[in-house]
Amino acid sequence: MLDLESLTTHRRGFLGRVAAGAAAVGLGGLFAPLKAAAEPLTARGDASANPDFEAWLNKITGKHKMVFDVPEPNDGFAFAWGRVFLNTTNEAYGTTDAQNTVVIVLRHSGIPFAMESAMWAKYKFGEAFKITDPATKGPAIRHPLIRLKPGDVPIPGMGTDELLAKGVLVGVCNIALTFNSMRLAKDMGMQAEAIKKEWIENLLPGVLVVPSGVIAINRAQEKGCAYCFAG
Repeated sequence: MLDLESLTTHRRGFLGRVAAGAAAVGLGGLFAPLKAAAEPLTARGDASANPDFEAWLNKITGKHKMVFDVPEPNDGFAFAWGRVFLNTTNEAYGTTDAQNTVVIVLRHSGIPFAMESAMWAKYKFGEAFKITDPATKGPAIRHPLIRLKPGDVPIPGMGTDELLAKGVLVGVCNIALTFNSMRLAKDMGMQAEAIKKEWIENLLPGVLVVPSGVIAINRAQEKGCAYCFAG
């Protein structure tokens, strides 16, 4: 069950660290990469400013459609709920996975689930994002929901890689990648741009970097998705 008090405390702590960093290095120095990531692209004529994002959105064609909003890890429940949505919709209405659409948007602190296990180990995502490995009960140093074996999870088919292979759309927020790479760069004495580049190079196959999590959630709903808060 999601602990709202803990969630609020975590967010305040995150914003506090950002504010402290801003005071130390100056607003311009801290927020320049974030500002650049958020700068709008200008479309020419009727062309999209981000054709990859538009192509991703155009895959939302299912008879029944749901977008899961994931601002916090929440033990990976978004992937369980995505599988449950598909299973129960298929059972209730005689459809198949391919006839329905699930969209999972990883934003804010939910972004680690977009990346391969190597990034979890190198950047200690378990500690940085407060994610526990169910096998070890300690901070996760691997993606806990990929390459699953029978019995690893209570709902077969809920693995992130399994859902991607089934056509589930997973987007990861560009703004959150920028902000969190800045945060970890400060903690680890590294360059934020290099961290973000490595994260993007190690996204799970099929995951798309979306302009922001909030616009992806908005556009998915405009494409007909019902909304489910999953973080």
